[in-house]
Amino acid sequence: MRTARFTLDPAFTVGDVNPRLFGSFVEHLGRCVYTGIFEPGHPTADAAGLRQDVLDLVRELGVTTIRYPGGNFVSGYKWEDSVGPVEDRPRRLDLAWRSTETNRFGLSEYIAFLKKIGPQAEPMMAVNLGTRGVAEALELQEYSNHPSGTALSDLRVEHGDKDPFGIRMWCLGNEMDGPWQTGHKTAEEYGRVAAETARAMRQIDPGVELVACGSSSQAMETFAEWEATVLKETYDLVDYISLHAYYEPLDGDVDSFLASAVDMESFIENVIVTCDHIGARLKSKKKINLSFDEWNVWYLSRTEAQVSALDWPEAPRLLEDNYSVTDAVVFGSLLIALLRHADRVTVACLAQLVNVIAPIMTEPGGPAWRQTTFFPFAQASRYGRGEVLDVRVDSPTYETKKYGETDLLHATAVRAADGTVTVFAVNRGRTESLPLEVALGGLGLDSVVEHSVLSDDDPDARNTLAEPERVTPHPAEGTTLDDGRLSAVLEPLSWNVIRLA
Repeated sequence: MRTARFTLDPAFTVGDVNPRLFGSFVEHLGRCVYTGIFEPGHPTADAAGLRQDVLDLVRELGVTTIRYPGGNFVSGYKWEDSVGPVEDRPRRLDLAWRSTETNRFGLSEYIAFLKKIGPQAEPMMAVNLGTRGVAEALELQEYSNHPSGTALSDLRVEHGDKDPFGIRMWCLGNEMDGPWQTGHKTAEEYGRVAAETARAMRQIDPGVELVACGSSSQAMETFAEWEATVLKETYDLVDYISLHAYYEPLDGDVDSFLASAVDMESFIENVIVTCDHIGARLKSKKKINLSFDEWNVWYLSRTEAQVSALDWPEAPRLLEDNYSVTDAVVFGSLLIALLRHADRVTVACLAQLVNVIAPIMTEPGGPAWRQTTFFPFAQASRYGRGEVLDVRVDSPTYETKKYGETDLLHATAVRAADGTVTVFAVNRGRTESLPLEVALGGLGLDSVVEHSVLSDDDPDARNTLAEPERVTPHPAEGTTLDDGRLSAVLEPLSWNVIRLA
């Protein structure tokens, strides 16, 4: 096997990693909220009904920004239902997921959940631009953020929340390009209502950060034209445009699945080009950044049958994908793709946090455990803080049906403030190890602190309720750093974290 190579040099960088890149997503979908993060009566639940075993894992995962309450759910959401005394909150039909929403967990509980995670957990609130509009967005903003002295801010105080919630980041709707979305709109229709909403929200607070809906995937027929049309209306009013992408192996094509990040990187780069084109047309010096606020491995092909079979239950078991080692390697590659574009992707949210296509699973009344995807995210969040170095690989390749000739190596590197460097690398090869050499020019590094590997002889190995620790990272052997050159061997189908000092 030919050796894969790249060079790291402090003079060649991509940009600083925004902590918001390690965000996640809590939607009222399936068991993400109920029996996920919130389960009164659970042996570990606190007085507010939050599961402490889940909170401990969320902190270990290292998530920052948490987007809420959707997702498709938000396009039928009445925020007023989710505040005030729990016993007075109405039950509602959720059209997005054919479920019944009890509203026992609402806006105040969400903010309390973030506070218990820690100061790094920042709210990212979505407003309903599907069945509602400007007036309701302003009401939610006033209730959430105005100190006191108005009807809605005083109502929040009356409900027991004296201090404003301080929500800075707001999503202007969700996936409005999608025909599946309640209140789906054309780009022209959405662009206009997003601009009206953004303009009004800035009248209350000029400092809010606003995310316009981009395409639900690069495969949408309206992709790029949607972004261009929406940004013509909103360019000077918003800070971000969103991207959503999910990946799964289709028709047994595992080789293409392993190369999913090729599509993610293409998606990011095409949206950047589109944003900058509109900026140039408008003669604006402003740069629109990207909010990749839904991403994951998701076996989406199974979902429609699951949802259509429902008859309005409460918190059904939906989208509870159980992730394999193969899934975790693809997942790690998607993280690498985000880091490689940290100069423009400054917000990202793993969808979702608990139970629903999630790194954390729970059993009602029982334990919580880590999925295989938990480990790449936790390691990237912990060691991927700092400045991303420019990585251009010289790698052996393999052939894929969807993406053609593709590098076996996918990699990036992050230099921390203390000068240490972490290399994140995936070997997409399913059967052979991949030798790796990295030239470290001018970085002042002389030792390997750790080489952690997530791999397994069984690529379908996974963590379950019965075997919650079947798959965990293990140390690699033989990784060396001599005379400015790192040498390692990446196991077949593996996610690797190599820390250097």
